[in-house]
Amino acid sequence: MKSTSPEPRFKAPVKRVASVKPSGKVVQSCIHGPSGKSLASPPTASMLIEALKTGFVIEELEILRASLGLPMDRLAPMLGISKATLHRRKATGRLDPAESDRVLRFARLMGKAIEVLETEENARSWLTASQYGLGGAVPLEYAGTEVGAREVEDLLGRIAYGVFS
Repeated sequence: MKSTSPEPRFKAPVKRVASVKPSGKVVQSCIHGPSGKSLASPPTASMLIEALKTGFVIEELEILRASLGLPMDRLAPMLGISKATLHRRKATGRLDPAESDRVLRFARLMGKAIEVLETEENARSWLTASQYGLGGAVPLEYAGTEVGAREVEDLLGRIAYGVFS
């Protein structure tokens, strides 16, 4: 017996929206740029915004931690994530949008530091040591706010252009 409901004459076109896959590609791209092995371009602003709205997968945080060479119990408080919250996020597998935004902020700083200081090891050392140009503050701790992160970026820019800071 056939269904009595009529088939629609026209089907609405399926709209495909580019999205960032939850595989750690956002943080990796911010730190090291697009991989030379793939033809993938870096995420666009709209892709980043969409990924931030849904929250990054927890693997993004682990990629950042590995790149910075910090233990999670030191990195999480810098990102404003308590131990209990971190445990809950690991259980759900996803960060909330605000936490994701802070992870992205630190990843971008790491990428800028690598660009200016030329190696990942130099960038790690610089980001975790007190800096005269920040009044003796440690860049990763200073970057706990967006204003602080911009100051760190500004200092890296001055270093890149040879301005004494």
